[in-house]
Amino acid sequence: MTKEVYHDKGGNFISSMGQVLLRLSLKYMPDASIFAIVLTFIAFALGVALTDQGPFQMVKNWYKGFWELLGFSMQMALIVITGSCVANAPAIKKWIDHIASIPKSAKSAVFTVTFVSIIVSFIHWGLSLIVGAILAKELAKNLRQEHIPFEYGLLAAGAYVGQMTWQGMLSSSIGLFISSPGHVMENLIGVVPMSQYMLNPMNIGVTIALAILPPLMATLLLPKSPDLYQPLDEEAIAAIEKESLNLKGRPEHPTVGEFLNYSPVLAWALGILGFTYIGYAFYTKGLNALDFNMLNAVFLFGGILLYGNIANYIVAFKDAVSGTAGIIFQFPLYAGIMGIVKYSGLVAVLANGMAGVSTETTFYFWTFISASIVNMFVPSGGGQWVVQGPVALESAKLIGADPIKTALMVGYGNTWTNMAQPFWAIALLGITGLKAKDIMGYSIGIMILSGIIFVAAAFL
Repeated sequence: MTKEVYHDKGGNFISSMGQVLLRLSLKYMPDASIFAIVLTFIAFALGVALTDQGPFQMVKNWYKGFWELLGFSMQMALIVITGSCVANAPAIKKWIDHIASIPKSAKSAVFTVTFVSIIVSFIHWGLSLIVGAILAKELAKNLRQEHIPFEYGLLAAGAYVGQMTWQGMLSSSIGLFISSPGHVMENLIGVVPMSQYMLNPMNIGVTIALAILPPLMATLLLPKSPDLYQPLDEEAIAAIEKESLNLKGRPEHPTVGEFLNYSPVLAWALGILGFTYIGYAFYTKGLNALDFNMLNAVFLFGGILLYGNIANYIVAFKDAVSGTAGIIFQFPLYAGIMGIVKYSGLVAVLANGMAGVSTETTFYFWTFISASIVNMFVPSGGGQWVVQGPVALESAKLIGADPIKTALMVGYGNTWTNMAQPFWAIALLGITGLKAKDIMGYSIGIMILSGIIFVAAAFL
């Protein structure tokens, strides 16, 4: 996808803006891994400039944080893998294929993938990423077969929008964190049930707006002329034409090992064992049982049941593992960045700077802005909350602000700039065969347009 982008003279202002942003992205956006390395040195320089710590201390801060997210990295990798397995299961894949067959134009395809990505993100952000990516690829395959022009980069950007919309719903890392008894900020905010967090009036309004407006905004970014659509390169074509998983049934005359590999009894026994505990956890704890490990358990055991035997589940599992390569490589880099901002006190400097210019009227807005900036250096919602949450809640306490609304604004900031941060797009890019530069111009355009939702929430 290297065709020069020209000004869309026949388009509206928004589509023209999208073309400008895409042109800049294609020209200047590096690989996602390079992006993480560049951010490392930016954080390093800011730490030296804005704190009282010197370069060597900053090196120590960086390495101190480098390996701190190994457990969290595994959780995130499993979220992508188990989510991918569920999305690729024949029953779920059939549902995705059915949805992909409905749109008959580039515009309706963009709206569909964006809307589905958002709705699924309300359930689970990781599943949204995978379902969105697979849906974008299947939409591209169908449109390509029917010789209907489409903008693949915008389809993938629409699939990515779910990473902007999930922090107020079921898989919210902040919501799950503050709903856990004994969490480290309990003295500042207490234990907040997920129901109280999700059903906050502000969050209800934001969630409804996020379900409606971004899909419409995405369609407005579509170039008016198909001549301006970016051509598909070989990697993108290969991804679009990739065959479905090669799932097999038990051989006619199986060995003992093959009999066990393809045994539905073993798969169902393991699945029932897992869901027995899951059911018990939700029965005794309600939504408070919903944490990262529980989400992974639901999708792990659900996936095993969907495939019906362990052999085919392992086929799907191995196929999904490749989508986590970027996460595995980049998480230590981002953990190092977190080490810099955490141990140098840089995040406190940034957050306190925002709080210093805040009033009762503007506090939520500046909390959102500061979280948006911090997210560029700490793209993990849970990781960001650990380093920024105490500062935000202490500031809220001093100014008399609502702590739950404060937590939500940190969450919104964390997800809003995901659209300008390619970290979470790694798995999506692997599935679609695209590069970060192919989608970031469009995703940034959606981010800019969607900013009005969060700004309105901050002031209303």
